[in-house]
Amino acid sequence: MYLNCHSYYSLRYGTLSIERLVEEAVRCKAEALALTDINNSTGIMDFVKICRENHIKPIAGIEFRRGDELLFTGLAKNNEGFMELNDFLTYHNVHGIPLPGRAPGFGNVITVYPFPSVKGSAGGGNGVTGIRPSSIHRLATVNDKKILENAVIFAPVTFTNDKEYNLHRNLRAIDHNILLSRLEPQHMALPDERMTGVKELKEIFRDYPGLIRNTEKLIAGCSIDFDFTETKNKKTFTGQHSDDKRLLEKLAYDGLEYRYGKTNREAEKRIRHELGVIDKMGFSSYFLIAWDIIRYSMSRGFYHVGRGSGANSIVAYCLKITDVDPIELDLYFERFINPKRTSPPDFDIDYSWKERDEVLDYIFKRYGTKYTALLGAMSTFKGNSIFRELGKVHGLPKGEMDQLLKNPDEVISQNELVKKIGELGNMMVDFPNIRSIHAGGVLISDKPITWYTALDMPPKGFPTTQWDMYVAEDIGFEKLDILSQRGIGHIKETAEIVKQNCGVDVDVHRVQMFKTDEKVKNLLRSGDTIGCFYVESPAMRGLLKKLHCDTYRILVAASSIIRPGVARSGMMREYIYRFHHPNAFKYLHPVMEEQLKETFGVMVYQEDVLKICHHFAGLDLADADVLRRAMSGKYRSRKELDRIIEKFFSNCKSYGYPDEVTKEVWRQIESFAGYSFSKAHSASYAVESYQSLYLKAWFPLEFMVGVINNFGGFYPSWVYFNEARNLGAEIHLPCVNKGDYKTTIRGKDIFVGFIHVANLENQVSKAIAMERKMNGEFSGLENFVLRTSIALEQLIILIRIGALRFTGKTKAQLLWESHLLLGKKATVTNGNQHDLLFYTPSKNYELPALEQSKPEDVYDEVELLGFPVKHTYFDLLETSSRGDVLAKEMMANVGKTVRMMGQLVTIKYVRTVKREWMHFGTFIDAHGHFFDTTHFPDAVNKYPFRGDGIYLVLGKIVEEFGFPSMTVEKMAKMPLNRDPRAE
Repeated sequence: MYLNCHSYYSLRYGTLSIERLVEEAVRCKAEALALTDINNSTGIMDFVKICRENHIKPIAGIEFRRGDELLFTGLAKNNEGFMELNDFLTYHNVHGIPLPGRAPGFGNVITVYPFPSVKGSAGGGNGVTGIRPSSIHRLATVNDKKILENAVIFAPVTFTNDKEYNLHRNLRAIDHNILLSRLEPQHMALPDERMTGVKELKEIFRDYPGLIRNTEKLIAGCSIDFDFTETKNKKTFTGQHSDDKRLLEKLAYDGLEYRYGKTNREAEKRIRHELGVIDKMGFSSYFLIAWDIIRYSMSRGFYHVGRGSGANSIVAYCLKITDVDPIELDLYFERFINPKRTSPPDFDIDYSWKERDEVLDYIFKRYGTKYTALLGAMSTFKGNSIFRELGKVHGLPKGEMDQLLKNPDEVISQNELVKKIGELGNMMVDFPNIRSIHAGGVLISDKPITWYTALDMPPKGFPTTQWDMYVAEDIGFEKLDILSQRGIGHIKETAEIVKQNCGVDVDVHRVQMFKTDEKVKNLLRSGDTIGCFYVESPAMRGLLKKLHCDTYRILVAASSIIRPGVARSGMMREYIYRFHHPNAFKYLHPVMEEQLKETFGVMVYQEDVLKICHHFAGLDLADADVLRRAMSGKYRSRKELDRIIEKFFSNCKSYGYPDEVTKEVWRQIESFAGYSFSKAHSASYAVESYQSLYLKAWFPLEFMVGVINNFGGFYPSWVYFNEARNLGAEIHLPCVNKGDYKTTIRGKDIFVGFIHVANLENQVSKAIAMERKMNGEFSGLENFVLRTSIALEQLIILIRIGALRFTGKTKAQLLWESHLLLGKKATVTNGNQHDLLFYTPSKNYELPALEQSKPEDVYDEVELLGFPVKHTYFDLLETSSRGDVLAKEMMANVGKTVRMMGQLVTIKYVRTVKREWMHFGTFIDAHGHFFDTTHFPDAVNKYPFRGDGIYLVLGKIVEEFGFPSMTVEKMAKMPLNRDPRAE
């Protein structure tokens, strides 16, 4: 009887989760239930599964609306009908076409039109009229018998009680971005959209037995079901399983020779074993599709990094999907073939941010838009966003809103309105809010994607599923992650710059050579890794120095140890200690020594969690993997997780372990598992780090330009310009004759790119470079103005940043002349000087001597670039002091309390176990070198950071494993000289 139920996937409308909706149906003794969320089919997969578990017949549908206007509701007779609904909605989403007022000629869909619409009674087809219980009194006045003959009971469900109705009203106000008091009836559901018992519903319609019969007949004619055990990915690459097997074998053995030569028996044995398992589990097509994507991208000259648990596979290595040698690192293939696992290993393939969309375009065109989609994601209401949204619709004043966001618990207890907002907020936690896109997930399906979901068309430009990765996994999809990152971009661009500036071809894939290169080892040991992928953060540079890292294995371990969980559990420091003192510690339990000897008894990788859960606590590999994934946020069932946790502790008790040992092992698992990398993943990151490190070691200036031009590093751009200067570059301001849109290098001269200049339009920057390339350098200001047709406003920006200094004139002189040249005109439109038949040079005017001071230049650079180039912030200080100690002198002053002066680079905020804030600061001293500081809660409260700038810090120099830092006692931001331009 309930043919129009809304879950909370009717975004900012419904108030019930799928579970709550089905629970309500069980309470009301409903034998069948239709989920008809507004303009989406997000919840259908979960709905079908949960209904099946509760012995309720599920009916799949979609309610179609245009804004607040209800058009019609489609109920699928079967799976084909569900696909019809999804296809219809997808077509309108993808093409941006408004939904029509009347449904198309569906073949396997029953269309329900709202009463008193007569569209459902037009005779024939699958259109019916839905009569709400609240509309029954109007049936007495209906003269057209066809309406009653072709009508069904249509009892919408949106909430279960008054509190949820009030929540619905608030959600509608949020959706419309209006005050709650401004809501109008058409914005909301009617208050009676609640589920009552089936008997009560039939009693309401007792005078219309025909409607009851029609409704029961409709329900009997609808069904929906899915196989949740079968893999849904494309089943074959070639069209035949046997051909897939043969092709994969051919490619793997070809790659074996390329990677290992002709005589490596160990590699050959492992390949043979893996191929057998891959074929047995039906994963051949998955590997071949990944290989096909790599083959295409390599043919285009795109760099990639293959990651994920698939990097444990030697077949993946031989197919060039990854660059991680699993034999070298003892990566075990069983990481992803535990006996209960039915999904293939996951491959994460990173591309440059400039090239990822081209790879996606290939995938969609190669495998067809009908079978390919990006994976969706769901943004939910959380934390302060809830209070912010509810505060707006209740008209909460800004001051009270700020207080609520800052101290919600305290404010809620003091104010009745805020208390109400708090109660509503608690009800809304984790409600879906916006459908979005997964970071990189791509699905390639054997059946059309719309067999399972309707598709959205986000701004990214590729069709996207309406459900997320959890649903995808539940129904048997395994995604390929096609991701983008800036690290690959700077590696590729650096290689291109090296070829251009040095005439050297660098093969960045010779990673085995990079691992033994002494210059690379020196960079790692010293932590001199600014700009290098994944190893440039202050914490990572410190860790590399503490570990004296100079080998691939240590770097792989460091890439995982640096993750938050290990540090938070205290095991990062313990690992460093054990690394340096391998015979001076005791293993927590013999199993820890047996399974984790390589990492000194410390869980470093995801595999370590599996090993300890399996060998220490006796969980089978399937349960251990569920535990790992649940702690990583990749598993939804809390009930299943609780079962496994209980099993962990009960097993340990039955083995006779002391409680304190069990609790400590669990503490380490719990704090670590949610942040850990697989060993293969860490190894993939380490490979990319080595590519960066080699380029920095041998081509440091070209490397820094590559990093600067790709943005997205850990630090702001000025830090990388500072590093380039430390490495011997001469940094120049933008120049119309020497520079370009992006930062460029000539020998050791680096010219800041126009892209860094605030308010300078992109087309102006690119036009300058194009004009110079076509017709040669500019000879003077007037020549520049005539050839570029530049606007006065844009010209002034270029003059102020010094981009026309080649003229030999001061900024003041150039500004005078530019106003004289352009006068009241916005631009000169005469065109190119070379093409002017009657060109007449302008008059030369004698100008008085006009001076520009050094501080004025620095402030111009700071205003337009965000950082000074020819000078530093230290040149603007009122004081001439630069502190007692420089960064390079810290080790000689360990144990002493000294003053240091530095420009703030970055701050890391950490909460202590007492929920107090402490900070870790990173500074650059007057010579451009880094130093690090620790600010405990007392210092944070008394001497907080006050924004960017130069600080004088007083504290004690401490050292840990050869890495110096300062524990701060006092700190003050230093005043700068007044900006002379304001005088």
